[in-house]
Amino acid sequence: MQALTTKRTPSTTAVTLLVLVWLAWTAWARPLMLPDEGRYVGVAWEMLRSGDWLTPTLNGLPYFHKPPLFYWITATSLWLFGQHEWAARVACLLGAVLGATALYMFIRRWSSEHSARAGLVALLAQPLWSVAAQFANLDMLVAGCISATIVLLAHASLLADHDKPWRAVLTGAWAMAALGVLAKGLIGFVLPAVVIFVWLVLQKRWRSLFTLLWWPGILVFLALTAPWFVAMQHRFSDFLNYFFVVQHFKRFTEGGFNNVMPFWFYPAVLCVCFLPWLPWMARSIKPKAGQTAPQQAVRLLMLVWPAMIVLFFSLPKSKLLGYVLPAVPPLAFLAAEGFLSRAPLLRTSTRLWRTAAGFGSALALGIVVWLAVHPGHSTQPFAQVLRSARQPSEPIVMLDKYFFDLPFYAQLDSPVATVSDWNDPDLQHHDSQRKELADAGQFDNAAAAKLLVLPAALPALLCRSATTWVLGPSSALTRYSFLEAATDVHHQSGTTLWRIDTETPAMLSALACG
Repeated sequence: MQALTTKRTPSTTAVTLLVLVWLAWTAWARPLMLPDEGRYVGVAWEMLRSGDWLTPTLNGLPYFHKPPLFYWITATSLWLFGQHEWAARVACLLGAVLGATALYMFIRRWSSEHSARAGLVALLAQPLWSVAAQFANLDMLVAGCISATIVLLAHASLLADHDKPWRAVLTGAWAMAALGVLAKGLIGFVLPAVVIFVWLVLQKRWRSLFTLLWWPGILVFLALTAPWFVAMQHRFSDFLNYFFVVQHFKRFTEGGFNNVMPFWFYPAVLCVCFLPWLPWMARSIKPKAGQTAPQQAVRLLMLVWPAMIVLFFSLPKSKLLGYVLPAVPPLAFLAAEGFLSRAPLLRTSTRLWRTAAGFGSALALGIVVWLAVHPGHSTQPFAQVLRSARQPSEPIVMLDKYFFDLPFYAQLDSPVATVSDWNDPDLQHHDSQRKELADAGQFDNAAAAKLLVLPAALPALLCRSATTWVLGPSSALTRYSFLEAATDVHHQSGTTLWRIDTETPAMLSALACG
């Protein structure tokens, strides 16, 4: 809270470094979580290992659920800093820092220094923001891009209204929108556009609408986004249909996907996450007397912004917690505005504010500690065994599922065979990791034929090598009788790592190797 009372204005660099240190200091403390962190970091690891920085691959198969920005940043980070969990989380950290710093700079320029500092404190003390900053998936990266795009567009429009230079800022806004599209697809452009459109319409600022549709900015947007999409369509004829129709429009409008939640899910989540701040947020809804026109415009933006985000993501049936992250920064500002409106009772209000910030920070730390103590089904222990006992030429086979984080932790240099019933007619009707691999296999039939193995073909596959390592559920013993003759090297949490030695008489007999 000292930052709220000091008269000195910190530099943007100092604020950015402070935010980065605050959000990153426990990023090393826990293993990758499954499935999301293991999946997306695994794709980045394959990009770095293969040297193909254009085509994202999941176990060697083209993977087009998401665009490549997260993978590019993560692969670069792993190349620069080494194979560490904190390095795998650089992309989400950058997104969180971008969103927080953009909010601070915008509020400082158009509202007040006190509002900017208080809003930053509320944002950094919000567990949803600070924990997501250390979660290696695409949600925080795109949330940062969306937040920065919104404030840059708003900043450019306000500059234009005040006859200040605005073109450089607007160019940055269009560039940031392009990064949002490369981070997670069309929402990187659509959500900022909806927020700014509604904000300007409510103010009847029709001229600003046309100002923001500036053709040099649009050219910058296309120059940054189009090359990758054109390149992928050139390589894979069904890419655009799969990426936009299946992964965007069908996922938004149809059922059959995981995480089905009711319409009110996101309002409830945000109320719980902002529970200590709700009294201040409620107070901020009523306009304050004596505000300047820019301050009134900023306050309206901070009301429209979360409303549009929550409404948009409440429409589809499938809902994930991270989708609502772009709504968090403006809510932090509203909490700050409500707090500062209590200036006549500053001592009491400040004590309560510090309590809320301390509670939120402690809760975020507690969540990280809990996740570190309960790592779930991480394959890190199995990877340690493989790195110490396996020879590079010895193949690995996965049974029934693909263990997303194993290639990263075991530093695998090639894809692995995954055994499952790939002919299951139900496979395409349920959102699952098996469906992800099956979909990816449709873009490279030759690779899929080698990597997606049917159970009946497994014995012949194992007979080709003197030693093969098999990772799968411990219950696989009931379906693959030859595992009785295998060596149980390590088992944990219902998963077992076996070593298959085909040169032993027992295994030769069990596999019926010719």
